Amino acid sequence: LAQAILSQALLAQAAPHLCRTPPAHLRSSAMAVRAQFESSSEVGVFFRLTNSYCLCALGGSENFYSTLEAELSSHIPVIHATLGGTRIVGRVAVGNRHGLLVPSMATEQEMMHLRDNLPETVTVQRVEERLSALGNCIACNDYIALVHTDLDKETEEVIADTLQVEVFRATVGQNTLVGSYCVLTNHGGMVHARMPAQDMEELSRMIQLPLVAGTANRGSDIIGAGVVANDWAAFCGMQTTATEIGVVEDIFRLQGAAPAMQSALIDAM
Repeated sequence: LAQAILSQALLAQAAPHLCRTPPAHLRSSAMAVRAQFESSSEVGVFFRLTNSYCLCALGGSENFYSTLEAELSSHIPVIHATLGGTRIVGRVAVGNRHGLLVPSMATEQEMMHLRDNLPETVTVQRVEERLSALGNCIACNDYIALVHTDLDKETEEVIADTLQVEVFRATVGQNTLVGSYCVLTNHGGMVHARMPAQDMEELSRMIQLPLVAGTANRGSDIIGAGVVANDWAAFCGMQTTATEIGVVEDIFRLQGAAPAMQSALIDAM
């Protein structure tokens, strides 16, 4: 109950200019959808979603791709790719509507494929950084980025320039892997359930964004692996409960609180 009250208070404190309203044709149907990549509910490992594109791994099942494309393909491009020959694109890449950051292991052929398929307004930048799992070390929306406290200064500058964001070095409840334990959109953010309320309030005030504590996939704290979201859509691992989906839909403003719980019963098989 205390967390719920705090969440509502943090919502009221959010900076208005950071909370963009999704297009009218998306607002009525927006909801969180359950999905899985092959047999894994950690969908955030295998794809990255922004307001201008979706990057997803090669080699998934038809059911996985049809779930993504049914929700997204009429609005943004869904790009199938690998990075450094791996399928864990959601953990090694990070981006927003302005840009996409990929690790140094990305090949020239992979970079060319991304540039050919991404919108012209999106800048693709390779990052020379020893902490190469950029998706684990960075959480961002279109305005701000939380980054691992040990990222190189040069990497911080690349993030600010490419993604056009204000960068904050921070932890999420003592966890430096902010991309693993936090998911941000322009409407709000979700952090892992064990983050102390005072720390969450301080972080919310620093980035001027409403935050809520929650879990995915039946109690997992690894939010970045279990939830993928933008301003008008969200995907959760197949094991995510109705209650967990309700929290996702509420903080990311995908629906009103009442229909959120009802829509949580809808699965993407």
